[in-house]
Amino acid sequence: MPAAHQGPLQVKMNIPKPSMADKDLFQSLVPKDPKVTTKLMFGNDAAFVNGNLFFGIYGEDVFVRLGQDDSKELLGHNGSRAFEPMPGRPMTGYIVVPKAWRKKPKELEDWVGRSLRWAAALPAKKPKR
Repeated sequence: MPAAHQGPLQVKMNIPKPSMADKDLFQSLVPKDPKVTTKLMFGNDAAFVNGNLFFGIYGEDVFVRLGQDDSKELLGHNGSRAFEPMPGRPMTGYIVVPKAWRKKPKELEDWVGRSLRWAAALPAKKPKR
């Protein structure tokens, strides 16, 4: 007879820690828009508009949330990939930008701007509390 399940299944995640350079990069990319807020998500910095996550860092990775067409375009760039905070569990619509773009702030700003526009058009999320 199988043993009874004793509480919720726990999954251990190895959450990467961002360096000060990663945090500084994030801060430099946060759009100067009064609707944008920042907070920690997965232990890393993340930006939200109307309660919707649109961009952040995960260790040294920079990720953005995009619509289908922009996602396809970004995934066509060498070094981009689906954002998977847990291996094998990608977050739909979230893409990691190529690491080489860390030296291309205008390129990063463009994609963060696209991400902000996409997420700002989504229905606002109601606060959980």
